[in-house]
Amino acid sequence: MAKKKEDKKKHVSVVNKKSLQFFEKYINNPSPTGFEYPGQKLWLDYLKPYIDESFIDNYGTAVGVINPKADFKVVIEAHADEISWFVNYITPDGLIYVIRNGGSEHQIAPSKRVNIHTDNGLFKAVFGWPAIHTRGAGEKEEAPALKNIFLDCGCTSKEEVEKLGIHVGCVITYEDEFMVLNDRYYVGRALDNRAGGFMIAEVARLLQENKKKLPFGLYIVNSVQEEIGLRGAEMIAHRIKPNVAIITDVTHDTTTPMINKITQGDLACGKGPVVSYAPAVQTNLNKLLIETAEKNDIPFQRQASSRSTGTDTDAFAYSNGGVPSALISLPLRYMHTTVEMIHKEDVDNVINLIYHSLLNIKKDHDFTYKK
Repeated sequence: MAKKKEDKKKHVSVVNKKSLQFFEKYINNPSPTGFEYPGQKLWLDYLKPYIDESFIDNYGTAVGVINPKADFKVVIEAHADEISWFVNYITPDGLIYVIRNGGSEHQIAPSKRVNIHTDNGLFKAVFGWPAIHTRGAGEKEEAPALKNIFLDCGCTSKEEVEKLGIHVGCVITYEDEFMVLNDRYYVGRALDNRAGGFMIAEVARLLQENKKKLPFGLYIVNSVQEEIGLRGAEMIAHRIKPNVAIITDVTHDTTTPMINKITQGDLACGKGPVVSYAPAVQTNLNKLLIETAEKNDIPFQRQASSRSTGTDTDAFAYSNGGVPSALISLPLRYMHTTVEMIHKEDVDNVINLIYHSLLNIKKDHDFTYKK
């Protein structure tokens, strides 16, 4: 008789009910590039029971510190900002045209509901779009583009719009909210990359709850302005001057339609964290991540980047004369839309990989090449 195939080991989540409630609240709270402070405060309030001290820099990057007096410093980092829009032009009849704040996707905008952030609070509006009956559908019709998408806030003149406190430069965010899909995926806007902020906060929680004492200073960093060029990471790297940096961000699930695996790689939600190979990724630190995953039965995937990772890894790696840095990515579907999707087990496994990797880093750990 053939040997019965062993059942797959049941996955046990490290995310508890309290932390999931925080995650939902954190995702639903707007945090547009340049205006991240309310989200950063929410994040620090959650993190504070698990750290020794914290600070926020001049531009809003939030940092929690464990063992702040230690000379050897390790960073675990994510970025806090979400893509958004700016009010750019208000027409005489009260319609609003926009420009991007980060890599906002113009093709998904029509019919979306938004919040316009003003000094008087939030004001709701919609991205309007002509009805199919009126635009010559199928006759080389005009597609949504930055030049033709517009907001309607229910006003009929520029003066009426301005009386609401809406002016050029007001930031605009989508109002879509967090949900759990099929008890398998977390879905929402800005999972790129507030999922990362959530995961590094969970690492701090696990260290505290499991009474783990680290032989180095741990800096849990939630950077701003990644979506417009890694700016927050550049600033905070020079302030902290870390010895090691482990960055987490999202990457594309390439199993969905219209993505070419030949150019984008073969990566999927549910198959584990992604470790990257790139010039900015320090080889020996990357080996430590892989050995940690293998030792702790954490599934993982591999990704290659040609020139840069396009993440805050690059900013840390090339700072302060060179900081050994590595990237752990979370597979994500539908990036820069309002329905970004991540697998629940991947979230747990990224948390576990960072947590166990920290336990494998020694005081004054030397990652330099040896002959």
